Parts: sequence; structure tokens; C-alpha cells
Amino acid sequence: MAGISQSGARLRRIEGRHNALVKQLRQAFSRAERTEDGDCAIDGMRIVEEAIRSGLRFRAIFFRESDQERAERLLPQIGSHVETLLLPDKLFDSVVPSETPQGVAALVRLKEFSLDDALERLQVGPIVVLAGLQDPGNLGTVLRSAEAFGCAGIVIGEGTVSPFNSKVIRASAGSVFRIPIVATKLTGGLEAMIPALRKAGIRLLSTSSHKGTALDQASLAGTLAIFIGSEGSGLPRALMAQMEESIAIPHSAQVESLNAGVATSIVLYEAARQRK
Repeated sequence: MAGISQSGARLRRIEGRHNALVKQLRQAFSRAERTEDGDCAIDGMRIVEEAIRSGLRFRAIFFRESDQERAERLLPQIGSHVETLLLPDKLFDSVVPSETPQGVAALVRLKEFSLDDALERLQVGPIVVLAGLQDPGNLGTVLRSAEAFGCAGIVIGEGTVSPFNSKVIRASAGSVFRIPIVATKLTGGLEAMIPALRKAGIRLLSTSSHKGTALDQASLAGTLAIFIGSEGSGLPRALMAQMEESIAIPHSAQVESLNAGVATSIVLYEAARQRK
């Protein structure tokens, strides 16, 4: 009980929803983007512990009053400079959007990466370029597989779900904290990025449900950028015209297609197998 009382002594109770940090947390969750200070909202014990393990800088950590015992486990791992707030259940639940709230949320600073950062990591694996991937679960799966099988970085193109979406973060199981994620800021979006990829000697590949080189016949050992389109319509025509090869994953004719997260995972696994 002493541990709980020590943790409790460190917690600052917040009653009102107009507290500046509570407002930042609500805004970060609702917009699925970083705050003006560059912080990202996360929630859940496993994800918060993954953020700690990943060495992220915490701005503040929030506990639900009825789940205050979680503070005993987490606060010894959090620096004394971090704001630690205790919120009434009703206030916590109004701010944190989780369908299965676990009583803890936080504002953390994610590292920012450029395309050059990804290009410097090509020995790790391919660059994955996402053009219109909209399902948070799919993006989370891509991030998790990218870390598992090796990936230089993930480029987030226009129309793709935000990597700071709370569902993406949970589905990534913490990989979002460690994989370089590049947001395209060039005028012209992904098309404007292609000359830089070609200059770096990177082959541009797409995936297809039916047409293209069968995965087991494809050469994936070199420096690659794998372009993944939207779940419904695939890559835009303008991008497809830039691809050097399309890779098809053989599967049962009774299945129309694999979802984008699964398809990307399979291709990344095969690329890792060939590199070894």
C-alpha cells in the first residue's frame, strides 16, 4: 500500500475539462494529429509501456480515478519532470475515445523523420509508400510488419489515415514509436517524390491482386520502394504509370483479394527472406 500512497502523492487531481493539458489530450485524440507542441495522444497500459520502452519523451500522463492503482506500476518508470494527472472517471471517459478504456493515457513526443532519413536506412529493408490507405487496422498492421521484417521507413501519402490515429497506434502494438514515418510535404505529393527515389537507385514496385510477377518469382533483394494503394481502388493511375514492376501474391481464386495490411506483410516477409 505504501507504493500506492507514494504514487498517489505525486498525482495532481484535475476536476475541470478546461485544464490546458486535458484540452491538449482531447484535441490530439479528436484530430488524430500532433498537438501544436508536437505531442501525440496514446492510451492503454500496453501502449504506454511500449512508449516508455521506446524511450519516448512524455509531456503528461493521465490516470482514471477508478484505475488509480495503475499509477503504482507506471509512475516509477516515468521521470519526475512529467506532469501526472488524476481525472474523475466521467472526465477521463469524455476525453479518451477508446471503446475499452484501460484507465491510462498520455501525451508523448514522437520523433520526426524526413525522406532522407529513410534513404539512409535502405540496408534495413524496403521503403513502403502508402497512397490512400484508409483503414486504421491496416496501417497498424503495416507498421507492425515493417518493424518485424525490416523496413527503411513508411511514407504516408495523401488520403492515407493518420499514423497518430489512436486505432492505428493500438494496432501497431508500439511499432509506430520506432519505425521512421515520413509525411510527404512536397507540392505534388507522392509523384513529386519519385525523382528522389529514382536518383537513389530505388526500384519502384506495386502490389496487385491478380496481374504481375508472382511473388515467388520476383526479385526483392535490392533497394526497393513498395507502393500500396487504397483498399478499394488501389494505386492512382498516375502513380501506377511510374511503377517498374507489379507484384502479385498467388492465392485461391475463391478469394477476390487480400487486404492491404496482409498483402504488405507478405511482401515484406519475402523481401526479408531474400535479403538473407
